[in-house]
Amino acid sequence: MFTGLIEAVGTVTAINRQRGTVTIKCGITDGIEIGDSMAVNGACLTAVEVGNDIFTADVMNETFSRTALGALSVGSRVNLERAMKADGRFGGHIVSGHIDGTGTVTNMRNDGNAVWVTVAAESEILRYIVEKGSIAIDGISLTVAYVDDKCFKVSIIPHTGGETTLLEKRVGDAVNLECDIIAKYVEKLMQPQENISKKGITYDFLIENGF
Repeated sequence: MFTGLIEAVGTVTAINRQRGTVTIKCGITDGIEIGDSMAVNGACLTAVEVGNDIFTADVMNETFSRTALGALSVGSRVNLERAMKADGRFGGHIVSGHIDGTGTVTNMRNDGNAVWVTVAAESEILRYIVEKGSIAIDGISLTVAYVDDKCFKVSIIPHTGGETTLLEKRVGDAVNLECDIIAKYVEKLMQPQENISKKGITYDFLIENGF
């Protein structure tokens, strides 16, 4: 599990599509062992090789094709976060590292010391995004400042802009999105209630549900 508080920005030094690996140079490999999790632009990857300020992680074709990691190349800068320690402060929000989909940066606008970033996304993702709720963009824990049926907006403070890659993005770039996990669980848990309200509690319903 992660918090969405980026620890470092690393640089991709190698990508092997045939082997299914990506190698990243960074300064936070201390304490990382083979098999440990690392969030790379928000996607939870498993370290399979760890060296001095460098690690290699496995990446499935599914991950390359369904996240923005597929657009990485040698020299790309990526947001990194190690798995949260159980005795650490929870400064962001619950981030699993399981990407829900990608969005597209459509606008970046200066507003005093902050920058407004607008991201367009599909309705399947926007349904879980609420104003003043949490969203992880490329692994960064952010607060949603605006949302409608086509896009959402976040406001980036100078610290976040300086410590992550988000403000390096350009209009048209893809970003990884992970919605608040609580919303997805609530929706799933509410489905049986919808069935009850439509069909009522019958003998067949109780049998189907293990009673």
